[in-house]
Order: sequence, then structure tokens, then C-alpha cells
Amino acid sequence: MAVAVRGTRGGGSVGVGAGFRSLFSYRIFVSAMFSLLFIATVTVLLTSHPPTSHHHSRLQSGGNAMHRTFLALNSDPLKTRLDLIYKQANDHMTLVKAYAAYARKLKLDISRHLKMFDDLAKNFSDLTSKPTYQSALFETDGNLEEDVLRQFEKEVKDRVKFARLMIAESKENYDNQLKIQKLKDTIFAVSELLGKAKKNGAFASTIAAKSIPKSLHCLAMRLVEERISHPEKYKEDLPKAEFEDPSLYHYAIFSDNVIAVSVVVRSVVKNAEEPWKHVFHIVTDRMNVAAMKVWFRMRPVEGGAHVEVKAVEDYSFLNSSYVPVLRQIESAKMQRFNFENKLENATKDGSNTNFRNPEHMSMLNHLRFYLPEMFPKLHKILFLDDDVVVQKDLTGLWKIDLAGKVNGAVETCFGSFHRLSQYLNFSHPLIKERFNPKACAWAYGMNIFDLDAWRREKCTETYHKWQNLNVDRTLWKSSTLPPGLITFYSLTKSLDKSWHVLGLGYNPSISMDEINNAAVIHYNGNMKPWLDIAMNQYKNLWTKYVDNDMEFVQMCNFGV
Repeated sequence: MAVAVRGTRGGGSVGVGAGFRSLFSYRIFVSAMFSLLFIATVTVLLTSHPPTSHHHSRLQSGGNAMHRTFLALNSDPLKTRLDLIYKQANDHMTLVKAYAAYARKLKLDISRHLKMFDDLAKNFSDLTSKPTYQSALFETDGNLEEDVLRQFEKEVKDRVKFARLMIAESKENYDNQLKIQKLKDTIFAVSELLGKAKKNGAFASTIAAKSIPKSLHCLAMRLVEERISHPEKYKEDLPKAEFEDPSLYHYAIFSDNVIAVSVVVRSVVKNAEEPWKHVFHIVTDRMNVAAMKVWFRMRPVEGGAHVEVKAVEDYSFLNSSYVPVLRQIESAKMQRFNFENKLENATKDGSNTNFRNPEHMSMLNHLRFYLPEMFPKLHKILFLDDDVVVQKDLTGLWKIDLAGKVNGAVETCFGSFHRLSQYLNFSHPLIKERFNPKACAWAYGMNIFDLDAWRREKCTETYHKWQNLNVDRTLWKSSTLPPGLITFYSLTKSLDKSWHVLGLGYNPSISMDEINNAAVIHYNGNMKPWLDIAMNQYKNLWTKYVDNDMEFVQMCNFGV
């Protein structure tokens, strides 16, 4: 058994050794075959795609470039580096040429850029054409010289850096989207500045217009001082019969501005054919009534015209139980509306500064709605603002047939401007139901009123009704023209425009022919003729009626 076992083991070892030898011989054979196949492939590639001497032509084709890179990997690593450098130079040269072509197309003021782009493109082209680089880098079949390649790389990088700087500097000039966006940003910024400037300008103009000039304050103080110093000269006179004579020509002027009222009266009298038939009813506030009386006592009106000066408080019926405006003025709500955050509100909305001004809610401004009660014995009266100048005899206004209407006024509408829709809130149902938004507006400042027709139509009651409805100011903003348009709606007779020319306080483009032909010129707007901001081309039409011989006018430096 033992012998048999040993014999069996020895025979197994011999069989295993023979198997290993067979496997090893097979692996050698396979490796040899793969080596032969690789050598054959390389030989075919080398014989079918021989290297060329012109490097630039190989870079134009994607396949040739890949082949060049492949060869470089198997031959000289510096050639791969050369390919990358050359590709970078070629890409930037193409970009520079594209910008140069676009510059020619735009034909703008970019001749400097065009020349620089052309020169840079030529520099890229000349760089690759240098004999040194051609022989050492592009036309050699051997290994590249590293020092020459470094020099070439340095020059390419310098040109690429300069090209990038030029493109970055010029990009805004050639990129339409950037140009459009920059223009939009500029327009937006300018619009913002313009809006702020308009608001600030409107607010500053309102302050200048509504503030009391130093000269005007001085005049009022001098007149009051005169009254106090010489009380015996200024005793109250009994009312004249002419004040209630309906056969004379009566004027109503409501103002706290002494010099302005004096100009209105002087201009009327100087242009009147029969000045002794003219009667002026001047109503002011309690603070200025003394100054107003002293003025007309010291400077009697020429031509025998008659002047009556009263204070609002002299009319006892004008109290808060009867007058809606007085109730609104006295209410705490209205006081807060007028005075709280006044500066902030006016600055936010420059166009709305007039509506924040308490003057538009003053009783002096609303006296025009109580003419029949103030002058119960008169049949007609001419209402004049204190910022007008009369240039012709006005007695023709009393001869106009108003055809049963209450108010004779000049209409101001043209096109879509100055229609009722601009003064009243037509989104409110009360306004929308009763009035035509396209109806023409008319002007306050020179109005001939038929007081008999006024009483017949109960216009003051109409005014009270609508003023009470507007306590929350939802029908119109605080002013006197909107309630006037409502009160005398369909009761206004249109007068010829030559009777009343407006706009001398804001419009610098009024024709001088139109002004010279006007019976009354009106400085409505903020640029009043007694202010420094008045327009010079119109100012002399007002100043020629200022009484410069009056000693207090000279002392107070009116500068007229």
C-alpha cells in the first residue's frame, strides 16, 4: 500500500507541472500578438499622416489639431504647450477683429478704438510670422527650444492682457444691451432728480408767494404807527350815501395787502372816464384794517372816487353758526389737516401745496359768496382780486346783458384743459350725477355779479349746501374756484376774453399784444408783482401804478 501511494503522488506532481508550463506558454503568445498589433498600428499611423512644416494650417482643422496633440504626447511635451499658447493667441486675435469690424459698422465717434483694434490684430499676426519663431517653433520637426517658447509665451500673454483690457474698456460702447440698460438707468436717475427738483421748487415758490415780504410788513407797521401817533387825524367818518347808491359803479376788493389794493384802486381810477362815479368797498382782516384806513386817508383817491374800508368782523352775520367755512376752520380736524406735518406733505407733493395752505380756507377768501348780504341795496357789483391791474374803463361791464345769469366771467377752457373734471371729484356720485365733466371752467379775479339774480337763484344757499357736503373734502380740495363752479353752474355768462387776461403770475409766454388789449390783467400764480420772484417782463405793468410819492413806500424800500 505504501508503495502504491507514493507512486500515485509522484505521478500527480508531474501532471500539474506540465499544466503550468502550458498556461505560461499561452500567455507569452498572447502578449507577443498584442505587441505586434500595436507596432503595426503605430506604423500605419506614422506612414499615413506624416508631419507637415506649416503649423498654422494644422490649427485651422479640429482633426489635425487633435492629431498634433496626440503626436506631441508621444514625442515632445513642449509642443503641447505651444499648441495651447497659439490657440489662445488665435482666439484673442479673432475677438479683436470682430470688435474692429463692429466699430466700422457703427460709424460712431470711435476711430481711436478702431485703430487700436486693427493694430492689435496685426500684432498678433506679426508675432506668429516672426522668422525666429517660425524656424524654432513652427517649421521644425525636432524638439522645440524651451527658451524660444518661453519668449513666445511671454509676448503672447502681454498681447492677450492688452486685448482684454481694451475689450473691457470698450464693451459698453459695443454691447447694445449694456448701452440700453445704462440709458434706462440714466433716464430713471434724471427723472428722480427732476421730480425732486419740481417738488422742492413748487414748495419754495409757495413759501415765497405766501410769506409776507419785509417791505410789505414794514409798510403795514409804519401805517399803524402813524395811526397810533396821530389818532386825532384818523377818526371814523360817517358812512357816505354813495356807498349804497345803486346808480354808481361799485367794486368789491377783499385783501390784507395794502400796496396791492392801492394799485388796483389807482389803476381803476386812472383809466376811468368818470372816476367820481366809482365806489370801492375794501374788506380786510382785523389786523390790517387800521393800516388800510390810514393809507386811504393819507393818500385820497384821485378824481373824487369813493373808498369804504371795513373789517370782516364788521359783518355780524358772518359767524360759525351761519358760515360753513368758519365752522370748518374752527374744527380741530381742519386745524390738524392744515398745520400738522405741513412741510412734509408739501415736500412730498409739490403740486398740492395750495391745498395745504390755510389761506384757501380763510374767511377773507370766501367773502365773495356773501356779496348780496354784504351789499343789500346794490343791484350789480364788480369783484376784483388784489393781484389785478386795470388798463381800461370798466363801466362797459355794467352795460352787458347777463340774460338772467348771475355771474359774468371769462372762460378759461381750451381743448381738454380747465374743464370741471380738473376741479371736482367726478368719482363721487353726488358730483357725477349733477355736473358735466366737460363743462368749461371760468376765472375768478374779475367778475360782474347781478345781485338781484343771485338773490333770486339763492346762490348763497347753494354754496352752503355744497360746502357742508364737502366737510371731509371728498368733493373738491380746499379752494374757492371749485365751490364757485358749483354755485354758479349754468348761471355764468361768458365774457369776451379781452376783458380779463390771466397768467401773468406764472406764464412767461403771453403775447404783449394780448396784454395791451386787455381791460384787466391778472397776476394769478405764485409770481406776484410785489415779490422778488415776479417776472420782469410783466412787472412794470404793475409798478407804474404804485404810489411812489407816498413817504412810507420810499422808507420801506419796495424796490419798484
